[in-house]
Amino acid sequence: MRVLLQALGLAWLAMTGRPDPGSAEVLTFAELDGWHHDDHRAALVAFRATCDTMTAPEWGPLCRLAAANADTDAAARAFFELFFRPLVIGDPPALFTGYFEPELAGSPTRTPRFAYPIYAKPPELTEGSPWYSRDAIESGGLLRGRGLEIAWLDDPVDVYFLQIQGSGRIKMPNGEVVRVGYAGKNGQPYRSIGQELVRRGSLTADQVSAPEIAAYVRANPGAGSRLLAHNPSFVFFRKLANLAADQGPIGAMGRSITALRSVAVDPAYTPLGAPVWIEKDGQAPIRSLMIAQDTGGAIRGPQRADIFYGTGSGAGSAAGSVKDGGRMVVLLPIDQAYALMPDG
Repeated sequence: MRVLLQALGLAWLAMTGRPDPGSAEVLTFAELDGWHHDDHRAALVAFRATCDTMTAPEWGPLCRLAAANADTDAAARAFFELFFRPLVIGDPPALFTGYFEPELAGSPTRTPRFAYPIYAKPPELTEGSPWYSRDAIESGGLLRGRGLEIAWLDDPVDVYFLQIQGSGRIKMPNGEVVRVGYAGKNGQPYRSIGQELVRRGSLTADQVSAPEIAAYVRANPGAGSRLLAHNPSFVFFRKLANLAADQGPIGAMGRSITALRSVAVDPAYTPLGAPVWIEKDGQAPIRSLMIAQDTGGAIRGPQRADIFYGTGSGAGSAAGSVKDGGRMVVLLPIDQAYALMPDG
């Protein structure tokens, strides 16, 4: 039975410290479409990767049990079914998008070809406090000459989308690959340039995708630069040392994330580290258990998730066209899930 959490708003806030999501429903695992066909062992491996960083007391015993769980799919599925309950938070349909770790050509120094920098975080920037906008940083040359350049790329569109993805691999002319990850942002609001193109009539809503946006900006250099400046949010990077080539980028929990097993969520509604059952519709449906291990500036609301598709151009092609509905179901420890119900 779906219950309105307006009546339970105080209980939700007291237990989670998060805004009232509007509604919630506890399901059975039999109600999860495709649950029995997933690779639960792969989900358990991803869950273990970040479980020890979760500090809430109800997660500690579960993490110890996960570490001791037998490495078979049947045992992994039994672990999730025994200690969790599926909870739909908010009102579907969900909105699913995708992201990836791009592989880009770059240079450690500015050259005629590589003229567009990515920056380390300025020491005076305080996370969460508003700072200068994208336009002031890029067009105004605010950071020029301060030695904060990590690398230089050959395309401003690649710089912009690297900031959207939050991580990347940059191949230098000598063959060295530098891994970079999120270090902070300027505290300005995120504004979708895809939505702005729709507002202007340049694209229709069903045309908006990362490849279409990139093509528009490259085909219209002047107007394209002004379009990128429409989003005042700006992301700074750091080099990721000692990260093996077969490991994914670092997510919001400080650990590597896993292709098609890690998802970015709004932590105001979904606890970081929690398992999340994804029922994504569209041209490439997904029915899979993922782990909430990342966040994103555009990921807001209880039924909003960004699926990590992996590294490279193939992952980028798959992720760039995802804008699908469906349902997002969070797996919470049993006591926590039932505490949200009227008789809990």
